[in-house]
Amino acid sequence: MLVRMATALHGSTPTAPTDEAVRAALATVDDPEIHKPITDLGMVKSVDISPDGVVSVTVYLTVSGCPMRDEISTRVTAAVQRVPGVASVRVALDVMSDEQRRELAASLRGGQAEREIPFAQPGSLTRVYAVASGKGGVGKSSVTVNLAAALAADGLKVGVVDADIYGHSVPRMLGTDGRPTQVENMIMPPSANGVKVISIGMFTPGNAPVVWRGPMLHRALQQFLADVYWGDLDVLLLDLPPGTGDIAISVAQLVPNAEILVVTTPQQAAAEVAERAGSIAVQTHQKIVGVVENMAGMPCPHCDEIVEVFGTGGGDRVAEGLSRTTGTTVPVLGRIPIDVRLRQGGDDGRPVVLTDPDSAAATALRGIAGKLGTRARGLAGMSLGITPRNKF
Repeated sequence: MLVRMATALHGSTPTAPTDEAVRAALATVDDPEIHKPITDLGMVKSVDISPDGVVSVTVYLTVSGCPMRDEISTRVTAAVQRVPGVASVRVALDVMSDEQRRELAASLRGGQAEREIPFAQPGSLTRVYAVASGKGGVGKSSVTVNLAAALAADGLKVGVVDADIYGHSVPRMLGTDGRPTQVENMIMPPSANGVKVISIGMFTPGNAPVVWRGPMLHRALQQFLADVYWGDLDVLLLDLPPGTGDIAISVAQLVPNAEILVVTTPQQAAAEVAERAGSIAVQTHQKIVGVVENMAGMPCPHCDEIVEVFGTGGGDRVAEGLSRTTGTTVPVLGRIPIDVRLRQGGDDGRPVVLTDPDSAAATALRGIAGKLGTRARGLAGMSLGITPRNKF
């Protein structure tokens, strides 16, 4: 009688959430590295619900030292707390067994054989751009990072391979100090500004130099492309080292459908070397998607006049020369003016296309990204699923 009277006075007794409701909430939680629901990845070990609405969730981590353990706990807690009837949430963490990790790796690979490069397969819809330059110091990495950030900001799924093994700089410029997580023979890349990234700098202590010969460079690039779990990317950018060395040749062998984006400055000397670097496409049978002219003049801080610090016309000369060499039309995709904010963004790990999107440099970069992001993948190398019909 007293219970019924209390219920009448204060309302009905809160109903504990159902197991189905809690698991539906967990299905909205993505793993921070794999970017898939933890329920699909087999990461939910158990769900226990007490009559008073206390929910206890045990989650499997892929490895014991998972760098995202706190982030996973936070996401799980927030999702379950939104379920009606939940009084509090308790999250416990466990670690997958070797067998569970093997099953996860096999699931993520989609049954494909290990060491297969997904971007080189005929059915791949990922647009792969190898960003090249003839010489160092033309801002190739800055262009790569800002293009990646701009493409991601437009809603595309983007990855960057820092293929400049000796002069790796992409992690700093993109603003990530995260480390990759290894699940069996698969590597989960960290993300920054919506972009997945992998670099040899993530595997070396401090600022230690990498002293490798050609075969080791090829092996590292192969691992970056085959062993890293990239997911379904719309665009993959490869930041190549300057020149026409081992890495450029390895890219042509490992990802023959990669298109070359040549970065130069207006300076005649830089343009000549950039044209030489782009001409490798003739030997490797790759397509040159276009030319980007970086450092194309500096606006005077006291007037509107443009100061041509490195001269003019370098991008046009490279595009014209490559058009003659390849027998196709190679366009100039854009000209990026000198802007101190572009340099500052690289030092601070904050791409200028995100921090100052209306600046002249950011506007030029976003324009180039728009041209690359809307390009459709060509039919070359793709299976069309056509069966020839016999004539009788």
